[in-house]
Amino acid sequence: MIKQLITLSLVVLLGSHFFGNSLMNALAGEVETQAIDKYYTSIEIQKGDSLWSIAGRYGENSGMTTAQYVKELKNMNGLKEDTIHSGQYLTVMYFVTDSD
Repeated sequence: MIKQLITLSLVVLLGSHFFGNSLMNALAGEVETQAIDKYYTSIEIQKGDSLWSIAGRYGENSGMTTAQYVKELKNMNGLKEDTIHSGQYLTVMYFVTDSD
């Protein structure tokens, strides 16, 4: 009985040591991601602007596709359609990484 208990303890100890080291090595190899800060501003729509061109300009570093960014713009500004007109104002979000 004692021999089985010692054997079981040894197996648990060796297993936890092996898996603990494997986990720590895996975590040590992870690449640190940059923090991205989200900001909002109001812009005046210029002639020739579209939600898609604005999304291309301000959606950089957002992690969103252009379509997702356009959808978010429409939601934030209460727009039902994609149509916008020069002279109107639009609230947009933009993203800045720590290195910027």
